[in-house]
Amino acid sequence: MTGQQLKNSILQMAVQGKLVPQDPNDEPASVLLERIRAEKEQLIKEGKIKKEKNPSIIFRGADNLPYEKIGKNEPVCIADDVPFEIPESWEWVRLKNLVKKEIKRGKSPKYTVSSNIQVFAQKCNVKAGGIDMTLAKYLDDTVFPKYPEEECMRDSDIVINSTGNGTLGRIGMFHDSDRINENMIVPDSHVTVIRALEFLSADYIFYVLSYYQPYLEKSCSGSTNQTELKPAVISELFIPVPPVNEQTRIITKLIEALNLSKQYGKKEILLQKYNQDFPEQLKKSILQYAVQGKLVPQNPSDEPAAVLLERIRAERQKLIAEGKIKKNKHESIIFRRDNSHYEKLNGIERCIDDEIPFEIPDSWCWTRIGTIFTLQAGKNISAAEIEETFQSDLYPCYGGNGIRGFVNRANRIGDYPIIGRQGALCGNINRATGEFYATEHAVCVETFCNIDVTWACFFLEALNLNQYATATAQPGLAVANINTVLIPVPPSAEQKRIKNKIEVLLPVIKIL
Repeated sequence: MTGQQLKNSILQMAVQGKLVPQDPNDEPASVLLERIRAEKEQLIKEGKIKKEKNPSIIFRGADNLPYEKIGKNEPVCIADDVPFEIPESWEWVRLKNLVKKEIKRGKSPKYTVSSNIQVFAQKCNVKAGGIDMTLAKYLDDTVFPKYPEEECMRDSDIVINSTGNGTLGRIGMFHDSDRINENMIVPDSHVTVIRALEFLSADYIFYVLSYYQPYLEKSCSGSTNQTELKPAVISELFIPVPPVNEQTRIITKLIEALNLSKQYGKKEILLQKYNQDFPEQLKKSILQYAVQGKLVPQNPSDEPAAVLLERIRAERQKLIAEGKIKKNKHESIIFRRDNSHYEKLNGIERCIDDEIPFEIPDSWCWTRIGTIFTLQAGKNISAAEIEETFQSDLYPCYGGNGIRGFVNRANRIGDYPIIGRQGALCGNINRATGEFYATEHAVCVETFCNIDVTWACFFLEALNLNQYATATAQPGLAVANINTVLIPVPPSAEQKRIKNKIEVLLPVIKIL
């Protein structure tokens, strides 16, 4: 169960009379509703609210089912209309009969730069909960006299966002503590205000409406660009009314339970993040073990990596002589002497112990990426030439973050690790096989001496090449810099064992 689902369950229990026990000593809600009707009659006499043409009265019939009498019409059973059953001491009533002012939106305001009157807009009813009047604009003083006094917002007014997309149906409660510098506040035309009668708990009405929020979000009408929640829809909502004392008990319990649900929700978010991050972190750990020679045991019968590197040098020299690849101007040879690591570069030897990031098995060797692989970026291609969907006569087009789309020609054929060298994800490793097009942001990695391409992909990924990117608005990796990165090289036989082990482990990670 998610945090939101837990909150919804708590609200559902509250409005259905299942959150706290009923007390037979409580004055029943029917008596409360009689007082409310009397108060509303008084407000009508005082001209503070208008008399309804067809007032609604809901009552329990002799069969204990709810009936509604509208105006002079005969009572009608509404058992199929009310959303759920409620305790016998509770009563159903329309929301419009529980308020001390007409349920309606505010006026379209005339704004000014600054005044003592603020306008409550939808954005003031913030998503995270609560009210933020720092987001409000100011009303022109000259139009304020046109606002009836009752339109000014008061403590415990419930606000419902009633137009637009995204925020429509959002419910909040305004308190005097939300005011800035004791400013008067009026609602704009996108907000509906609910002001509960004194005999009721405004907090209880707020939570009932919060329970109804998903329904309100679905009860909008209008065009796609301008949907609205009409005041009439809100006014006709069925509100389950408990006895006054039970309302108090419900609110006390609700506050306690919802605080716990918030804590649960925070833990849920942390758990989700952990579940999202764990597979990737576990994969990184596996790859780290692999490059350090800790994933599979070494076999003393394996041909050492030093022999493999000699064969690679010989193969590279042959390809250079044939004109198939260019000679490396800065050929690096790394070797051990006196239990230290040395590099011969441009005819000069130097100790590189301070560059070696970790220890590796004796049968392994350190080398530079440019020694064991040949790196070459692809060619630029215009965006207009790249198709989004695959067709049988098109080839995959690789960019800095993997496949960009499909194009009508290829500039590579084979099996290659691909290093992305441009963008926030530069240094990421992909693999391209067959015929494909590599853009200037995709670096193709040529292997030698039948080095396993899968192993190469895993080890290049483990090196986290992104750390060598330039720190700019558009991070990039220069091929020359990639060539100088140190890479540990196991014997050929161990490379295959490492590859096989990783391929066994990775599917397990995906199902965790």
